[in-house]
Amino acid sequence: MSTVRLTVAQALVRFLTAQYSERDGQRHRLIDACWGIFGHGNVAGIGQALVESGQGPGAPLPYHQGRSEQAMVHAAVGFARQRDRLSAQAVTTSIGPGATNLVTGAALATINRLPVLLLPGDTFATRPADPVLQQLEHPAAGDVSVNDALRPVSRWFDRVHRPEALIPAALDAMRVLADPARTGAVTLALPQDVQAESHAWPEEFFAPRVWHVPRPAPDADALARVADAARAARRPLLVAGGGVHHSRAEDALRALVDATGIPVASTQAGKGSLRHDHPCDMGGIGHTGTAVADDLARTADLVIGVGTRWTDFTTASHTLFQHPGVRFANLTISADDAHKMAGTPLVADARAGLTALTAALAGHQVPDTYREEYAAGRAAWERVVTSVLLPADEDAPPTQPQVLGALDAVVGEDDVVVNAAGSLPGDLHRYWRARSPRQYHVEYGYSCMGYEIPAALGVRLAAPDRPVWALVGDGTYLMGPTELVTAVQEGLSVKLVLLQNHGYASIGGLSRQTGAEGFGTAYRFRAPDGSYTGAPLPVDLAANAASLGLRVLRARTWAELRAALAEAREEPRPVCVYVETDPAPSGPPAQAWWDVPVAATSALPGTREARAAYERAVRARRRHL
Repeated sequence: MSTVRLTVAQALVRFLTAQYSERDGQRHRLIDACWGIFGHGNVAGIGQALVESGQGPGAPLPYHQGRSEQAMVHAAVGFARQRDRLSAQAVTTSIGPGATNLVTGAALATINRLPVLLLPGDTFATRPADPVLQQLEHPAAGDVSVNDALRPVSRWFDRVHRPEALIPAALDAMRVLADPARTGAVTLALPQDVQAESHAWPEEFFAPRVWHVPRPAPDADALARVADAARAARRPLLVAGGGVHHSRAEDALRALVDATGIPVASTQAGKGSLRHDHPCDMGGIGHTGTAVADDLARTADLVIGVGTRWTDFTTASHTLFQHPGVRFANLTISADDAHKMAGTPLVADARAGLTALTAALAGHQVPDTYREEYAAGRAAWERVVTSVLLPADEDAPPTQPQVLGALDAVVGEDDVVVNAAGSLPGDLHRYWRARSPRQYHVEYGYSCMGYEIPAALGVRLAAPDRPVWALVGDGTYLMGPTELVTAVQEGLSVKLVLLQNHGYASIGGLSRQTGAEGFGTAYRFRAPDGSYTGAPLPVDLAANAASLGLRVLRARTWAELRAALAEAREEPRPVCVYVETDPAPSGPPAQAWWDVPVAATSALPGTREARAAYERAVRARRRHL
């Protein structure tokens, strides 16, 4: 067997360049690029290997320079989601704080089932000095390092203690990244001395390798049970989750509902599975859902979940589905999710399963009276959306939903809107009119503040011809604006929409609702009594964005905002549209409950009132058995 002598880091880089995924006969680079910040734990290993491999045009493993380790993971996750999990990116960091800064991003990737390869440096495997810089001295275990914090948030974790251990570790890492049922963050911890060690590697290790992504078909008996349940149901509802997008099953979903008339509600990850103007699209479901979707959910006798994890926002903390005889069926590629809600499991690829279900339901349609009911509810909600998105006075400062209305007026089918946290996900889920499957990119599995800007970079790298918008409030912006510098450096034309509302608007509202009086949620000076109720802080976030290299367009009114957004859409370089929003509540309240426990005893009248409301609401919670 012929061999080649390389360092561990050089071998890993060469191996990664030869990995491919394949689905439906189409091949993709499995590891598209590598983000990195270098320190003493990886600069002489992975860093040296990347520069030696070449970084000019057509580099075998292109490198992107990040500013924050967490943000680099977010960028890689945004990339992977836009590529339907068929391509991923790697992230390398030094040991110590660089590595532990990966934990939040790794949790986000794993919770959302999105692939990212983490390559943190680690302390010496040979222990030449003890302790070394940034080594964690654990009193009961000499082999623990800070990288072990990544174990619970990774779908696969390995530490490469010796050069020859790289071969099984790297192969296992690719196997998990390419597995649609298991994918998430994959961590290969790389001790800094081992990275630089030389080893004779078999040439076979570097041969091109294709990881086939299967489309498993549903079990025939399980399919028959679900089809029988659908034929017997009078009020079926299909809930589309993120698995519809990951499987590229949108056409199969549309074929099913066109044939049967079953209405579709969507989770945050599943929004856009049907176009907003399809007659069977009821919009978002759950606490942030639409009135029509939630009304249908309350009376549904069969709920078919497709590619959903059934989180508490979707189920309204198990208070939403109230039909006495409601039953569930779960079409998902994950056997772990298939049994949730005591549902009939249909373990399969979403596209393959929907296609099979359409065939099994040939000739079946929902009752005409049901179609008429949900069509009327859909029309009524569309009137609500129009009234919320469009202002009565175009020369007044816009509310937050009206910002979305202005954006809705200028985007096309190719635009991608990125968001993750605060009150924007709720407004987007209720009101956004998704025009295409990839337009709506809201990360709500982890709802991580600071995701939006770096994720927009990742989306832009994955889809360089698409206009990409990052929607952020001031709270999120202040947590992580630094990757705007990366956008400028790389010439990535992301479009930042920056909303100034002087604090954490979403949590402020929740705090007041639960009797905590908005404590610690406003960006204001301290008042004489010590509370943060003084004047708003004189922070100019637009000037900050300009200082990082963006062109900034300021808008004071809705009319100015719409014009600025239209101008930003045509801007070839990174641009920021800044607007101070009217904080007055707009739009109807949440259409379904969400469980946030309230203090059981309190001297505050507001808290006691909130507790009484909580006890009334929690009575509707039920276990589906």
